[in-house]
Amino acid sequence: MKKFTGSEVRWGVLGVGNVCELKSAPAMNHIPHSKLVAVMRRDEAKVKDYAARHGIDKWYTSAQDLIHDPVVNAIYIATPPNAHLELTRMAAEAGKPVYVEKPMARNHAECLEMISVCEKHEVPLFVAYYRRALPHFVKIKQLMDEGEIGEIRTVHINLKQVLEPEIIAKLENNWRINPEIAGGGYFFDLASHQLDLLDFFFGKIIHASGFSSNQAQAYPAEDIVVGSFVFENGVLGTGNWCFSTSASAEIDEVIIDGAKGQIRFATFGKGEFTLIKDHEAPINYQVDLPKHIQQPLIQHIVGELLGHDQCPSTGESGARANWVMDQLVKSNV
Repeated sequence: MKKFTGSEVRWGVLGVGNVCELKSAPAMNHIPHSKLVAVMRRDEAKVKDYAARHGIDKWYTSAQDLIHDPVVNAIYIATPPNAHLELTRMAAEAGKPVYVEKPMARNHAECLEMISVCEKHEVPLFVAYYRRALPHFVKIKQLMDEGEIGEIRTVHINLKQVLEPEIIAKLENNWRINPEIAGGGYFFDLASHQLDLLDFFFGKIIHASGFSSNQAQAYPAEDIVVGSFVFENGVLGTGNWCFSTSASAEIDEVIIDGAKGQIRFATFGKGEFTLIKDHEAPINYQVDLPKHIQQPLIQHIVGELLGHDQCPSTGESGARANWVMDQLVKSNV
């Protein structure tokens, strides 16, 4: 990779939608040697409004114009997944590091193209799987690595959500359930976080298979997925995702079973988890989450670009989540 030559990471953001209001972009101004200097959105009124509210001098309605702004030396792609490959290609050709939202792309093949173009132009590629840097998930990994629940046996994901009326009412404006834009439905949007987090905990998934279906027929994408997977270290896993369940069945839980205990947590909840060790009372951990949820990961990115840190979420690791999802939805029933 080419060495990043600047002493400050000056971010340009493509697609300043909801994720950039609190979760990600504002954090760039709270990290030493990092600054958000330019934003882009095709809608001129909306991008001007965002720039004014967040105190940003430069705004664009053209991705190409922002990418080629000489002041900008790193690109954050915060658009829906269908634009990730093309925008990554444009940024890489301009020689600028890329930080791209999750899921990394609509499918694994697009992820591989993104990795290839970044390697060709020798620019780093990072993916916004920010849970790898959140303190309670880092703590969970530490406890497992230290053997607190013994050798890991299995992991089980159970995520079920109600099909809210507003989802159907706003169907045309919800890209997350349009496979042409998102690659799939809420499974691609939410399970990607879970599968990437498990990759962070246990390493690469080497086998995966499953079934998917559109049971409720409320939108074009799958609304239920079940599957199983095997990690390179021998841990076995299962997943059960349903986005058209009853209110009484709603759940967000991951259970990790070891030879000496168990860890339970919600992927999308507060910074909480429970450690249960054999013959001991359960221990409930509570960790405060950062105001800007992506800040810890972005701080790793800035540190890596400036030569004193390493980001745990890369194009290589992000692509693996897409590969697993592709395998799990391959058999549609």
